[in-house]
Amino acid sequence: MSITRYDPFRDLRTLQDEVNRLFSTNFSRGFDDEGFARGAWTPSVDIFENKDEIVLEAELPGMNREDFELTIENNVLTLRGERRFEKKDEADNYHRVERAYGQFTRSFTLPQTVSPEDAAAEYKNGVLRVVLHKREEVKARRIEIAGESADSQTPKTIEAKPEQKGEPRAMSAGR
Repeated sequence: MSITRYDPFRDLRTLQDEVNRLFSTNFSRGFDDEGFARGAWTPSVDIFENKDEIVLEAELPGMNREDFELTIENNVLTLRGERRFEKKDEADNYHRVERAYGQFTRSFTLPQTVSPEDAAAEYKNGVLRVVLHKREEVKARRIEIAGESADSQTPKTIEAKPEQKGEPRAMSAGR
């Protein structure tokens, strides 16, 4: 009979190894192909802006233009579609299927500075590019104030500047 040294953390390490093994495998392969995995796929999206527009680029590899739709309603841009698994030949015996398939929906709330009427979209090489032009900002203007003044009889001018994000509203009076 051999002597085994007692390790109080052995069971804890065993449990950790089992949990790691569980999460390192793909859940969807344990269930039927249409069940758990359905709707789990979402296309990757990049959103960026410059001075004149906001641009959304979505990766939709292997899809045809007819497989997805793009809508704007109530200032929400929605991309919805489905990537279907298509077996090329009934004689094909797949050993591994790692690419994700199924329905997807991605929605993005548009800022008030965007004009949805001028939206343009292009699908090329598996990438959908949506360009949303910004509205013309209200230009700064000067307002002449007439009235009595103790300093002089010249009218005062207030310069109004468009509000920037993060800055408090302010009006300055000049002479």
